[in-house]
Amino acid sequence: MGKINAVITGIGGYVPDYILTNEELSRMVDTSDEWITTRVGIKERHILTEEGLGTSYMARKAARQLIEKTGVDPDTIDALIVTTTTPDYKFPSTASIVLGKLGLKNAFAFDFEAACCGFLYTLDVASSMIQSGRYKKIIVIGADKMSSLVDYTDRQTCVLFGDGAGAVLLEATEEEGVGYQNSFLRTDGKGLPFLHLKAGGSVCPASHFTVDHRLHYLYQEGRTVFRYAVTDMSDDVLEVMRRNNLTHDDVSWIIPHEANRRIIEAVAKRAEIDMDKVIINIDHYGNTSAATIPLAMWDSERKLKKGDNVIFTAFGAGFVHGASFYKWGYDGDSVK
Repeated sequence: MGKINAVITGIGGYVPDYILTNEELSRMVDTSDEWITTRVGIKERHILTEEGLGTSYMARKAARQLIEKTGVDPDTIDALIVTTTTPDYKFPSTASIVLGKLGLKNAFAFDFEAACCGFLYTLDVASSMIQSGRYKKIIVIGADKMSSLVDYTDRQTCVLFGDGAGAVLLEATEEEGVGYQNSFLRTDGKGLPFLHLKAGGSVCPASHFTVDHRLHYLYQEGRTVFRYAVTDMSDDVLEVMRRNNLTHDDVSWIIPHEANRRIIEAVAKRAEIDMDKVIINIDHYGNTSAATIPLAMWDSERKLKKGDNVIFTAFGAGFVHGASFYKWGYDGDSVK
């Protein structure tokens, strides 16, 4: 019996139908298409506007598409993990809701929260679960309804975020040369003052005061977050390359967290990676937090070839950051 590894065998995705453009935003706050495009590279973002629908709705839409594309028997799924910063409820877990809607009979489910690094971290955890030999098939979903946290009177943050979900199927394999290789993941704990949601947690529960003072909206000090993101993401990519003896020519693709086009360009420059090797879709989705990396894979699936050397990298509130090295497991252009 060979060594067991985890390999992605399929990708599903979902974004809401409603598109919030820069032009529409310019009628809501003091901004413009030129201001937004120049500073962050976003032209539009998808927003879930229907009443009564949350993150679980988008997550199950992505997962259902994934199941249909791969043809996997739902009864063979061992676990389902949803990584999100915007759960439907404090409890039960969003993953349990998704599992119930999908009708998975033989799986357990749980949520994982690591802000914009959620998918990166969860992929590492799920890969370890499969490598242990105890599980063979795991669905990992990154999903966030960021519009639920956005103050649409704040032009510094409301232009950045969109809603969406991406899902992957991880399966056990003994085939050499494909699948998860290793990761470099870190948390420095410095990020609380610069990126947080002030109210709604156990430190500051919801009250008339917190609602009246608009404390349930995302707060970010953009310049500080930008500086840390560029430094940490580029250093993490270089560290993963060093650990795996990869040169710049060896890297097939960088798939980064889509937070800001200028951050992505700065990371590529510092890591000396050509922009032709960087997958970017922030222009039409914005920052969907834990959904950005799986949505980028979903968008660019046909570009990915079996054996491609792929590096994922992300940065988020905390501050949490890291990079992972992955050898792609199938030819994306063969997917129907």
